[in-house]
Amino acid sequence: MPTIFDRSTLASLRSRVDRVAIALQAARVPELLRQAEAALSESRLIEFRLDALDKPTTAIAPLRRFLADARERHSDLLAIATCRRKPHGGNFRGTLKEELAILTHAATAGCSIVDLEVESAEEAAAAQIDALRQTGAALLISFHDFHRFADPAAALERIQRFQPDFAKIIPTAQSLADSLRLLRWLEQASNHAQIVALAMGEQGALSRILCLRAGAAFTFASATEETATAPGQFTAQAMREVFRAEQIDKATRIYGVAGNPVAHSLSPLMQNAAFRRERYDAVYLPLLVHSMDDLLEAVRELPISGLSITMPFKQQIMPHLANLDPLSARLGACNTVRLGADRRLYGFNTDVAGVVRPLERRLPLRGARVLVLGAGGAARAAVFGLVEKGAHVFLCGRNESIAAQLAQEAGAVAIPRTLVPDQSFDVLVNATPCGMAGQSQSLPLQPEEWNARVVFDLVYNPLETPLLRLARERGCTVIQGVEMFVQQGARQFELWTGKPAPEAEMMRTVLHALQRAQTVGA
Repeated sequence: MPTIFDRSTLASLRSRVDRVAIALQAARVPELLRQAEAALSESRLIEFRLDALDKPTTAIAPLRRFLADARERHSDLLAIATCRRKPHGGNFRGTLKEELAILTHAATAGCSIVDLEVESAEEAAAAQIDALRQTGAALLISFHDFHRFADPAAALERIQRFQPDFAKIIPTAQSLADSLRLLRWLEQASNHAQIVALAMGEQGALSRILCLRAGAAFTFASATEETATAPGQFTAQAMREVFRAEQIDKATRIYGVAGNPVAHSLSPLMQNAAFRRERYDAVYLPLLVHSMDDLLEAVRELPISGLSITMPFKQQIMPHLANLDPLSARLGACNTVRLGADRRLYGFNTDVAGVVRPLERRLPLRGARVLVLGAGGAARAAVFGLVEKGAHVFLCGRNESIAAQLAQEAGAVAIPRTLVPDQSFDVLVNATPCGMAGQSQSLPLQPEEWNARVVFDLVYNPLETPLLRLARERGCTVIQGVEMFVQQGARQFELWTGKPAPEAEMMRTVLHALQRAQTVGA
């Protein structure tokens, strides 16, 4: 018997708790159903990508049994069946007739929604589409552009000819601005139709999270990072627990990390954990931007309350700031933006706090002798911050002329590497990438070349760098780079919210993520 799609369910889908559909695909039926069973712990809205199976027709009977059993335990389960053909971006190599037959059988097996791509709908006869409707499943007509950002209004016009229950429009974002345009369009269009609209690609990440806020009926996620069915797709766990996508509304404040790249940034994980801990109605997003124009458009289009600025925009954003704190002005770099009530941008630099705060908890900095290795952005923040605290700062960089220039600007002393072994220091700060995962040079100095009581390695991946390992063996006090990362983020949280940062929760979250990543990569 067909499973009739309850029209009251269709009307109330926007208010469902589960508006994150988990898309599943596998080459074999047992693996697909194994994924589905695991996915039930995350969502009751599941898409079965039948076109990924070697033989989609073999899935119908097992799928019927699975859905019947699953609904004994989860009566609110909704299943979506998709069998997209190869010419339209899917994997199914069969004919239109075969595709329609598979979708029909999937509907009678218990799938609540069938996804038919608009190209197939345009090729099909009216009687064939009517037959698909007669199954009782809701009809979703989908449009995908895997290469560019297509006009969503034109796509909707094509789809609406078939009067579907849902219209699904998925272009590919080439810029952050594309995601913004899609969301702006969706806010208007969703008042008149049940629409699922988001953009693929890393530049589309914003739309995947904020589309529910803009009125989308639901959004899509993967079960795991390894089983993503589209570029830029987040896991269901990330959508739910990190971004809390289903809870975002017009009152939710929006923050983000803007830069290139941002895909592997731990800032969203850390800041969203802090917001959750403090019950602060906000979300922190990864914002991949290619230009300042892209970033400034995001500030105009979204009610952004604050931003973390990362490379390569820490200097580029300076001319666009209404004001900035004196230390940021001296550094010539801004890593934190807060938007005022006038919607103007105010700049700060919390990288300094990331270096200074962990050290101040170990020793008085005034009068301390500190050796900083490196002359890049991290070293610049360390040198200026430590000099401001009254430390005697010595700077040793591979490029001695650049190090000498930085030392002169900050009021520090440039010291050549040959003289370092003859000196003793209270603190050694490694502000070079030496020791970072993937770097061939593991130590900025040879073991016999330095003498210090406290060693602070700003590298945080791996957690235990070769330098820190050696320092522990010598009995030094060691500070992991993760402390800098958390402290600079904590200072950002305070600037944005006016609240004390939940540092312990932020540290726990970041440590867990790093330890998990290092375990998986081992």
